Amino acid sequence: MLKGRLGLETARVPHSDRHGLVWLERGELCVVNGCLHFMSGKNSLTPHIDQIPHQAVSMILLGPGSSVTHDALRLLARHGTLLAAVGKDGVRSYTALPLLPDRSDIARRQAELWGSPRRRISVARHMYALRLGEVLPHRDLDTLRGIEGSRVKTMYRLMAEKYDIEWKGRHYDRQNPDATDLPNQAINHAATAVQAAAAIAVQAVAAIPQLGFIHEDSGQSFVLDIADLYRDSITLQIAFTSAKRAEKESSTVDRLVRREAATVFRKQKVIPSMIDSIKKVIKMEEVDGAGRDHHT
Repeated sequence: MLKGRLGLETARVPHSDRHGLVWLERGELCVVNGCLHFMSGKNSLTPHIDQIPHQAVSMILLGPGSSVTHDALRLLARHGTLLAAVGKDGVRSYTALPLLPDRSDIARRQAELWGSPRRRISVARHMYALRLGEVLPHRDLDTLRGIEGSRVKTMYRLMAEKYDIEWKGRHYDRQNPDATDLPNQAINHAATAVQAAAAIAVQAVAAIPQLGFIHEDSGQSFVLDIADLYRDSITLQIAFTSAKRAEKESSTVDRLVRREAATVFRKQKVIPSMIDSIKKVIKMEEVDGAGRDHHT
């Protein structure tokens, strides 16, 4: 008489009470007896089936070699569980279905901060402080970008020295990201992987990707903002480690970057860290040049 698992067919568990993300790959996400299951080895004599607690997670990340049935989409939509198609270990983000998460607090707070020029620059200054380790006194975004750009150039040089890689400067052709030397190719691919992780984090908390505080023109501006918080600690580590390996191994630098990114994301829990960073950024208050909080 009870429909669904434990009679919870129509229950909606708030995302604040759920347990984050579930990663699935190489199988079929389907519904069996009213419950969500993931079937791997479908064509083998001994397929493996796992029941997925879809009401207890915020988001399911569906990796390579996977498919999803119409019934599964219907069940996820009914319970407000997000679904995203991603690369292996989250090094690419292909698409996320708008399954209407049951929270708007972060989006509303983000829009509130973004809508005020004074508060928008305050958040941008906080984001630069998180990256640079200090609150800069400047309130002009172009000036902040210039300071950050100079420090990034220094970081590139230092990382190249650390990994004993010849560095000729940062070069990037958006139309052909592989048309440059190995270190630059590795940075391009690593940046794409970290942006994918940031996109997953932004989707998971139902933030608004278009409303960036530092980036402005892209439809993924806030994703780029969050990815940049991890440029020094994650992106460049992945890039230069992979570039060094590419000098000795026959694999392409893209493949090496993906493999290294997957390992780093998993070991350093990058996506959960990004989710925490988003909440920290969105809840930031005003800060003056001396670093004192001004509550608004």
